[in-house]
Amino acid sequence: MNDTSHGVLIRGGGPADAPAVLAMLDSAVAWMNDRGNTEQWGTTPFSAQPARVEQIDRYLTENLPFIAEVDGTPAAAMVLGSGPDPRLSITRADEPERYVRLLVSDRRFAGRNLGSTLLAHAVQETRRAGVRLLRVDCWAGGGGKLVTFYERQGFTRTESFLFGSWPGQVLAQRVG
Repeated sequence: MNDTSHGVLIRGGGPADAPAVLAMLDSAVAWMNDRGNTEQWGTTPFSAQPARVEQIDRYLTENLPFIAEVDGTPAAAMVLGSGPDPRLSITRADEPERYVRLLVSDRRFAGRNLGSTLLAHAVQETRRAGVRLLRVDCWAGGGGKLVTFYERQGFTRTESFLFGSWPGQVLAQRVG
């Protein structure tokens, strides 16, 4: 998917994109912390946490990663999997699905709707695969602002869950 009118190119990603994705995550953690949100992703940059670095390497190797570039610079990333992270207590779908495992943008590119653009790409990829269900989970704290973002993208709430004390929400969208 290319939106050349806005200088956005979506390309497949891979392990070589790990430094760029970690930098995006680090910028998101700093941005959230600056606004008082220390609960969603904590206070330590992803790149300083070996388990998080390993998780991103695994996501970029074992799933379908996509990178949104703005004028040739990686600006946002999305990872699609075939189901939720197995560490989470989320009910498995009773049909094939695509699952957004990660969606992040570099805060330098805020306001360009890159998250929405990548989610629209996820819908296309899900359809192209002949799959009818697209799901995502997200942090449900902070007044539910992130949940509302996904609802604006066409997702509907399905189930809530806790990961330790971290409140999560699963959302789904029918694409076929």
